Amino acid sequence: MIDWDRVRELKEEIGEEDFAEVALMFIAEVEEVIDRLRLDPDPSQFEADLHFLKSSALNLGFADLAARCQHGERLAASGAADEVALPPIFACYEASKGMFKVV
Repeated sequence: MIDWDRVRELKEEIGEEDFAEVALMFIAEVEEVIDRLRLDPDPSQFEADLHFLKSSALNLGFADLAARCQHGERLAASGAADEVALPPIFACYEASKGMFKVV
């Protein structure tokens, strides 16, 4: 679910203290998009929103979330935004965030 090698790599690159700041910023930005998708989903924005989530997830090592977002992004890009299943993306984010906080 979490690419711990990526997490270690990022900590080494930016330092432990800056890593905490980056992680908090990541959570805030991602939750803004997740909340918008939960409360006011706009299929015309799914491709862009899921691309943002995928990129953010990859940067911080949320590998499963990135994969789910990539799948949804591809569906939306191919004109099948109505087939994007958002609840599994939300659940994956919550589970990933929970695992991430134990470290």
